[in-house]
Amino acid sequence: MIPVSLERVIGDWQRCLLAERRMAANTATAYKRDVGSFLAFMTEHLGHPPDLTALMSLSIRDFRAWLTGLSRRGLSARSRARALSAVRGLYRYMDKIGLGQNPALAVLQTPKSDRLVPHPLSPVDAKETIAAAGRLTSQRLAWLSLRDQALFILLYGTGLRISEALALTGGDLSGQPETLTITGKGRKQRLVPLLPCVLVAVETYRTACPYPINSDNALFLGVRGRPLNAGMAQRIMRRLRFELDLPDSVTPHALRHSFATHLLSRGGDLRMIQELLGHSSLSTTQRYTEVDDTQLKLVYQAAHPRAKE
Repeated sequence: MIPVSLERVIGDWQRCLLAERRMAANTATAYKRDVGSFLAFMTEHLGHPPDLTALMSLSIRDFRAWLTGLSRRGLSARSRARALSAVRGLYRYMDKIGLGQNPALAVLQTPKSDRLVPHPLSPVDAKETIAAAGRLTSQRLAWLSLRDQALFILLYGTGLRISEALALTGGDLSGQPETLTITGKGRKQRLVPLLPCVLVAVETYRTACPYPINSDNALFLGVRGRPLNAGMAQRIMRRLRFELDLPDSVTPHALRHSFATHLLSRGGDLRMIQELLGHSSLSTTQRYTEVDDTQLKLVYQAAHPRAKE
């Protein structure tokens, strides 16, 4: 059982993450879960639930024992790094409100992992996926196919995250706007231009939808008229993967990766792509240069007469 005083500190820290840091609710929940796992380990490791004094007295060996425990549980280096980031965040907050510091965290190394390289679709596969989403099957209503096509062409045409697309309301795309104002991670806003083909697909779906799509309700609706959720969008993409024999890396988020990679391959400026994607750091956007370089090497190796020697 976590002592009440520590539980209160964690609750205040959570509210700070949401209100002051503007952290996404899912990220804040993941941080709280990581801290809870950390405290559970320390309870067993120390032989008693840690209080604030005990947390400030933990040595670097204690923290390393916790990270080793995460590794033995099968957590990847990336997951261990996120858990450590959550714990460090809690300690920074405790220092900020005058509860003290733990110098061991300053010298504790973050687990290193291989950089995750995005897996975009090829331009041909992206077009085929969007086209297949709009084809009516015998078991589906016509408006659902139009909805799926509109959703996926929106993701590919704007680079939105699936959560951002599903958060759109009917009013966001009313009147054929040229740009969208998107509120992304950390409640940061950005402007995203809209292609005519995206507007046409969305308007075609809206016209066919049997439910009213008003300015204040969700743009993308499920079969019963409720807002479409990300899990259903994932299931739709799984069906398309099976139909088109595409790899498991093809997800709704892969359309965002495809948007960025294809812009870059056509001469798009990296800073511009950063703004369109809503990345706070250019280093995150630079992952797409690695994808482009990889594709260039594959083309070179397949085409150059001396590449196979």
